[in-house]
Amino acid sequence: MEAAPPATPQAAEQVDAERLGRLLGDPGLAWLVERARQRMARAQQLAGPVTLSHPDESQRRAAESLLGRAPRSAGRSLTVRLDAVDAILRRSGVSPDGLAAAVVALTGPVTLHAEARGREERAWEEAYAPLGTLDADLADWTERIRKDGLVRRLARTPEAAGPLVDAAVRALRSLPVVPPTSRATFAARHLSGAHALDEGTPLAALVLSGLRSLTGFPDGAGAEWRREAWASVGLLKDEVSSTVLLLNLRGSPFLDWMADAGEPAVLTLRCLTRHPLAPAVPTTGTVHVCENPAVLSAAADAFGPACPPMVCLQGQPSAAALTLLRGLSAQGVGLLYHGDFDWGGVRIATALRRSVPWRPWRYTAAHYRAAAATAAEAPDLTGPPTATPWDPDLAVALAERGIRVEEEAVLDDLLSDLETHVR
Repeated sequence: MEAAPPATPQAAEQVDAERLGRLLGDPGLAWLVERARQRMARAQQLAGPVTLSHPDESQRRAAESLLGRAPRSAGRSLTVRLDAVDAILRRSGVSPDGLAAAVVALTGPVTLHAEARGREERAWEEAYAPLGTLDADLADWTERIRKDGLVRRLARTPEAAGPLVDAAVRALRSLPVVPPTSRATFAARHLSGAHALDEGTPLAALVLSGLRSLTGFPDGAGAEWRREAWASVGLLKDEVSSTVLLLNLRGSPFLDWMADAGEPAVLTLRCLTRHPLAPAVPTTGTVHVCENPAVLSAAADAFGPACPPMVCLQGQPSAAALTLLRGLSAQGVGLLYHGDFDWGGVRIATALRRSVPWRPWRYTAAHYRAAAATAAEAPDLTGPPTATPWDPDLAVALAERGIRVEEEAVLDDLLSDLETHVR
């Protein structure tokens, strides 16, 4: 059966409002009017039965008064045919154009669901529009959040989503921050105020999602993980929490003293940014960079003051580590990098590569295959695979062998390379 055409304002004006109020305006018939309105909103025909479960006595009396007879009942339910009501309204002259016009006269114009959905979707598209101004690096992220509903969950309505997306885009277009700064300072400078990116705000959640896509920062949870994720783009909780571990870099009284002793040193981001260091370029012109502190500690034990200069990331590159390594790279120092042979290690290497250039230090497919061939009871790889742009065959080899080889497992090889420089 085809849907009846929607009631027009002119049809509603022809309704006898006073008589309609007595006939169909009884509170006991409110459920009936609402059912008719719902069908109109869905563009359905106002015909056939509608049923009310567990009606009270006033609802039964109102239906009987409208129909001029007792309505059909089945058990405890009450059933009324809409086409019968339509006929009564037309025949009585109360609503010459029938039930649809009467519903509009009683409750106001009815918006079709399809039209409402169309308007809402257009409003959401308008709210998402600022995403189109982001760089290509974030194209996959913008497409994903349109589909996964993150913005809709955070904002609830397109009216709230528009300012949220606009603010997130302004923040992302200003990242990463060099030199690093506090999150509050960044928010005060680029957003609505110093607390705009506080933990728990919708804007912080959206920007955090985007910056992880920008840097490739791995999945995780917890306050420490979030702190490191923010720091990966130079946004810090403070200037002393971010540190970098190093060995035998010279260029200041403190660094020279530690290098003379052959002992590892820790520098804070505050030290690196407020009192910029100019580490002396090593005679080799290179600095060895590792992922795990055990490597740097073993090198200090083995070679002491004679060990070539080293920097340790201790996992994801901290803002302090990136600041130091960028400074070294700007002076022409070559960075040689080694990390764990697993998907997490590859992501760390990729994140570092986005910020500073480096060359592999025993960190290629050939080195992985050689290490995997002699690894005893190595754990299986976990997590999603990822690309290895410095050596595409490494990702292939990792997927084929499917085992982890941590830095500690190849420590002798790494120390052997360092010993060559010592000699």
